Order: sequence, then C-alpha cells, then structure tokens
Amino acid sequence: MSECSSKGTCGKSSCEGCSQNTAKGPQSMQVKENAHSRVKKVIGVVSGKGGVGKSMVTSLLAVAMNRKGYKTAIMDADITGPSIPTAFGLNDHAVANDDGLLPEVTKNGIKVMSLNLLLEDQTDPVVWRGPIISGTVSQFWTEVCWGDVDYMFVDMPPGTGDVALTVFQSLPLAGIVIVTSPQELVSMIVTKAVKMAEMMNVPVLGIVENMSYFVCPDCGKKHFLFGTSHIEKVAAEHGISVIDYLPLDPKMAALCDEGKMEEAPEGLLEKMSSSL
Repeated sequence: MSECSSKGTCGKSSCEGCSQNTAKGPQSMQVKENAHSRVKKVIGVVSGKGGVGKSMVTSLLAVAMNRKGYKTAIMDADITGPSIPTAFGLNDHAVANDDGLLPEVTKNGIKVMSLNLLLEDQTDPVVWRGPIISGTVSQFWTEVCWGDVDYMFVDMPPGTGDVALTVFQSLPLAGIVIVTSPQELVSMIVTKAVKMAEMMNVPVLGIVENMSYFVCPDCGKKHFLFGTSHIEKVAAEHGISVIDYLPLDPKMAALCDEGKMEEAPEGLLEKMSSSL
C-alpha cells in the first residue's frame, strides 16, 4: 500500500475523502436512490449494436414480470433514442412534486421514466454531449420517486459508451441480459458486452437471440432469414446461458408501434422471467 503523501499534515475529516486514502479499498461509485424509492432488483438490458430489438426485449421482460404479480418498472436509459413510451402508448408529460419526478404508469401498472416523457415535443432531437446524457440517467435514479418496485429493467443504448458505464457504476445492478441477433458478427459484439460486465463485476444472466427465425403463416415452417444461429457456441465460450430465441414477428412490431406491448402473447420470454 502506498503511503499517504500528506501524512502528518491532514486531519481525519479531510483524510476520509482524500484520493490517497486506500485503507478501505476502492470507493463505490453507486449513487443513492430517491428517498421515496424502494427498488429491490435492477436488471440492465444491453446490446453491442443497435437494431436488434433491445427495447422490445426490455418491454417483454417487464410485461412478463408484471403478469406474474411483481411491481415492475422500466428506466429508459437510451436518452437519444427513447422508444419505451411509444411501446406502451404513453403520451402524457411526466410531472413532479416536492419529492421529485413521478414516473408515468401503463394501463397494467408498469412504471416508466423516459426523456421522451419530459420533452415538450416527443420528436425533438436530444443534441447533448456524453456527460449531460450520463447525468440524466443518474437523475432518473436519484430524482424519480419510483416507490415500491420488485424489478426494474434498464433499457440501455447500444455499445459500451458513457451511458453503459454510468449504469454499471452508478446503479446497483443485479445482472444484465444481452440481446443479439443470429449473425456472424454476433461473436465479437457479445464478447464486448460480456467483457464489460466482467470488468464491472456484474453478472451476465443470459442472452436473448431476437429475430432468430420466421414462421411461415401458411405452412408453419421455420425459416432462418439471417442464417444459422451461432449463439449457443458463443454462449458456451463465455460460460453463460441462452435464455430464449424470439421469432421475427410482424405482429410484435405492430403492437410496439400501436403502444400495445402489454397485449403481447403469453409465453414470450417465459423462460427468462422464470429465472429472474
């Protein structure tokens, strides 16, 4: 252990906050939740690239747990591309009281906070730099009155940038779910997400392969439009499990566009929700 460079000149109060003080090991960077929040388990939903259906998987996980009777919430941390309010048909602006911001609530009781609920116009672009975006995600944890929540799912932007780092460091993640698609590129992308989780000491709960296949409405045969899946091999290499395979389904896209995700068919992500 290196000796304090200010030894003999600093007092107890200043030493506790000194960067040279390593006696207690590395300091936690987690931020304190709002005084009116009691969130039991936080699960991040991540992807190495965009366009793989991460927000849809986040929504389905929340719906599945809500149907099981758990108090469920979604934090939309994809600040520059928020889509969760649209998926659930939420159009009103979030309001605040003396205790902080209040999340919007879906028809079946899922609590949601997203930047789109705070913008004057939902189509307004968010032209912010990284530190401001990351700060907004932290504020969703510290300033939103979530109340009692059993499971909070955090819909994160693709990649391993500022927001992902903020979520990993600032929130008490119980684990992450990786969303991907059946393409050769998946190996590198999944590996990046797994390595980041390992660096942050956050468990990987499993992988969901979206757009895995298409079922012909006439004959019922499965067609693998994006080629043969490699996800089992990739998962085995990292010692993690494949949670589920989701089909490419136009009906699901329609439900999302119409704000009716809570009408999704039973059984989707049932294996995932059973393992949480």
